[in-house]
Amino acid sequence: MSPKQPAYVVLNRNGEALARRLIAATGGEVHGLRQRTTAPDHDFTDTLPHIAALFGEDVPVIGICAAGILVRAVAPLLADKNDEPPVIAVAEDGSAVVPVLGGHKGANGIARVIAAALGITAAVTTAGDVALGFAIDDPPAGWNIADPAAGKAVMAAMLNGEAVRVDRDPHLPMPAWLKVPNVDDGAAVSIRITDGVSDGNAFVVHPQVLCLSVGCERDCDPVELETLVRDTLDKAGLAAGAVACVVSLDLKSDEPAVLALAENLGVPARFFDAARLAQETPRLKNPSDIVYAEVGCHGVAEGAALAAAGTDGALIVEKNKSARATCAIARAAAPVDPKLLGRARGRLSIVGIGPGQASWRTPEVSHWLTEATDVVGYGLYLDLLGSAIAGKQRHMSELSEEEARVRRSIELAAEGRDVALVSSGDAGIYAMAALAFEVLDRDDDPAFNRIDIRVSPGISAVQAAAARIGAPLGHDFALISLSDLLTPWEVIEQRIEAAARGDFTVAFYNPVSKRRRTQLAAAKDILLNHRPGEVPVILARNLGREEENVQVITLSALEVDMVDMLTLVLIGSSATRHIRRGMREWVYTPRGYAAKHAGG
Repeated sequence: MSPKQPAYVVLNRNGEALARRLIAATGGEVHGLRQRTTAPDHDFTDTLPHIAALFGEDVPVIGICAAGILVRAVAPLLADKNDEPPVIAVAEDGSAVVPVLGGHKGANGIARVIAAALGITAAVTTAGDVALGFAIDDPPAGWNIADPAAGKAVMAAMLNGEAVRVDRDPHLPMPAWLKVPNVDDGAAVSIRITDGVSDGNAFVVHPQVLCLSVGCERDCDPVELETLVRDTLDKAGLAAGAVACVVSLDLKSDEPAVLALAENLGVPARFFDAARLAQETPRLKNPSDIVYAEVGCHGVAEGAALAAAGTDGALIVEKNKSARATCAIARAAAPVDPKLLGRARGRLSIVGIGPGQASWRTPEVSHWLTEATDVVGYGLYLDLLGSAIAGKQRHMSELSEEEARVRRSIELAAEGRDVALVSSGDAGIYAMAALAFEVLDRDDDPAFNRIDIRVSPGISAVQAAAARIGAPLGHDFALISLSDLLTPWEVIEQRIEAAARGDFTVAFYNPVSKRRRTQLAAAKDILLNHRPGEVPVILARNLGREEENVQVITLSALEVDMVDMLTLVLIGSSATRHIRRGMREWVYTPRGYAAKHAGG
């Protein structure tokens, strides 16, 4: 199945309402036709190109529309069925669900989930699913296929009623999902169930029962660690496809070599604390007092492998060493679910969701929100996200409790959670990103330092205000916050004076509050000392929301009572122009092209 969340493509309000119901079962976001839908997470104007773009980006597409629309949209892109994401058609009245493409890449499974939510039966048409009840090349989680193409002969034999030989390592369970109707040890076509390397023409199924544990020195060369692991697997005759996870001590959760190894093997990395590994001491083959003195347990490689394999598991490869790395392998009694082991490396995604409307949210931010287990933010901002964060743990606080929000998000990430810290606008402009890095810098906590941190930009209020009215930021500009809560007013005054002397277009964030009523008036007076009172001023309030209002006045006419905390005040330079063309008014700041043409 594609690792990306599905996109529900809807063409009207009825389809939008159905998509909202189904998202609770499948996850995903609503992509709605502009002006035909109410509040989609993303909107579009051209249906077929939009579907084609999603398909090209390997996004599962669920169209609440006629199947023919989906077929026409993706037909020019069809090539290798093994590389196609799921495409599913759902009737607008919920009476039918049809996996159109990608049946063995997750479409059949998604269709069945949707059908269960609707109380109907999915119209699955792939031969194996219909005749046998399963797809041999699309196993459930915990099982890997060495070569999916080899499954054609096996599936053909079973569909024709022919016998199939099944060979299985005696220490491995028989997969419950693999229902072979006619088994014969003398059959020409065979299935091999093994965690080892297999030669021959058999269709090889690997149960993911191997728990690969590693340890290494700080900044170990990733090539050295992977070479050690690959050599160890080869020497033991074990298949990389049977590896369920890479595990280690939590102190290694930010070690590049460990993370690179897990990525290259295509499995999760999970981490245990020293106390958990210490519980495995009686089962270690090579306990070490030196290791205990350094990290608090007698063995990382063997201990983590055994902890992952569980009480019914066994160590099958003792600690193996290279110059700077170690590894060991344990075998579990059944396929392993890595999500139940230890913890993942925590991740903090600091995102800006734009001023309000979902269509201004970037695809990267939407994707990161989909991946998150927890979202942290001011309640209003989380409410604006709507179904984009459905089913996720919400951690809300008051607007003024910025540091509490940042600390909560970092603490959750340090516990192994995937956390999105939400700001309006752009997270790096008078928002949460700078404070997050300040807390990390100030605390220098080892647990905090090990989390994965990333920042994604958003459309800022000043960009939205400028776009709504034209191009007032067409030349040099300055952004200044008038809040003196964290910055002394004397410093703010100096910055306003500098911007005024430099004749910058100036955008004021946090222009007033219930207690601050004098700063905006003082800023106006400073600017009037250096530019005419006729320069245009843009008052932009509730941008991207239903109550949006954008007004153009002059600097002389600006009064404090015209503004509140939801207003961005954008004051033009002496060159900024306010024009009216047709039924619209526009504000722009020229860059000097007129002078260039006059001189040329």
